[in-house]
Amino acid sequence: MLVVKKFGGSSVADKERIFNVARRCIEDYKAGNQVVVVLSAMGKTTDGLLAKAADINPNASKREMDMLLTTGEQISVALMAMAMDSLGVPAISLNAFQVQMHTTTNYSNSRLLRIDSERIMHELESRKIVIVTGFQGIDKYDNYTTLGRGGSDTTAVALAAALHADACEIYTDVDGVYTSDPRIVPNARKLAEITYDEMLELASLGAKVLHNRSVEMAKRYGVQLVVRSSLNHEEGTIVKENAKMEGMLISGVAADKNVARISVVGVKNEPGVAFKVFNVLSAKNISVDIILQSIGRGDKKDISFTVARTDLKDAVAVLEEARGNKFECEAIDYEEHVAKVSIVGAGMESNAGVAAKMFEALYNANINIRMIDQGSSELNIIIAVDEADYTPAIRSLYHAVERMM
Repeated sequence: MLVVKKFGGSSVADKERIFNVARRCIEDYKAGNQVVVVLSAMGKTTDGLLAKAADINPNASKREMDMLLTTGEQISVALMAMAMDSLGVPAISLNAFQVQMHTTTNYSNSRLLRIDSERIMHELESRKIVIVTGFQGIDKYDNYTTLGRGGSDTTAVALAAALHADACEIYTDVDGVYTSDPRIVPNARKLAEITYDEMLELASLGAKVLHNRSVEMAKRYGVQLVVRSSLNHEEGTIVKENAKMEGMLISGVAADKNVARISVVGVKNEPGVAFKVFNVLSAKNISVDIILQSIGRGDKKDISFTVARTDLKDAVAVLEEARGNKFECEAIDYEEHVAKVSIVGAGMESNAGVAAKMFEALYNANINIRMIDQGSSELNIIIAVDEADYTPAIRSLYHAVERMM
């Protein structure tokens, strides 16, 4: 049996946790399994590297940032191999170049194109535990690239698909997928199973347990995932095509603070304007989320949308550069302190009244709704609120729909 195990930064944050992960992997190895381990950078390593870069050059190129940030995972895998060796088990650490994880050249947010499995299979056949850097790849010129937020999850799923693994386990600091963030909603329940589609919605809308790109890949290649804690041996949550969730209209309440709102004010009320606005953002690989277009005021209208807060600076700069050239507008307005809160569930498509309960709950909590959206899948309703209302909005919505879970 070939098993891929991914451990996040908190799971390998210090010596004690590194040895805890090492022993856990060795258990599978001694049971006769082939084991591939994917690691993130230790604890706050990435934050430290970002701070060092900002101190040297606040406007460093994305290429050099990727060169710097990929060192974090290389530290983790080397130390893990050393830990396993000290416990008497043969292990080898490999980075993206040594494995040959091929990606696009979109620094800081590249996409995996293919993984060469030959090196990993050679080491597995030599009865070694193979420890691979997550979050990174190489482009066609052998430049290091990073996969963006949640990139180590994506690495693990891609490896599981490329190696035809029998299992792909994602270890985090929580013991599964919950109906909401248990740190905010103490009575949130852990799900035994969830479908790819519902997990994808939750991940896309802010649930941090899995990244949406990893779920997309798992669904595409039929990789069944198990999300569990590295700190205990509790059963986790299985993510698969069909899950037993009878009676559950709602599978969860998700939220995300990494959100900013941009409004392009006073554009011409004519065909093609929206295309021109969003095309300049697309050309810079900036994704937009909630989109709201106002009813025209004579020959003018406004287009508002949300982007990741980390993309706000670049998005505004791109729009300002295109203003007066690609399109005309009166102003480009933006707001940084926004959050989005969402209800997700397959039952929403066929059951009336969910939206009404949602809006009633926010009204009763005196929370103002900034924007509203429903995804094309009809599995979610998304609202944007002030960041200050983030926690009360989650709690209010959860209590409003708890009986549907």
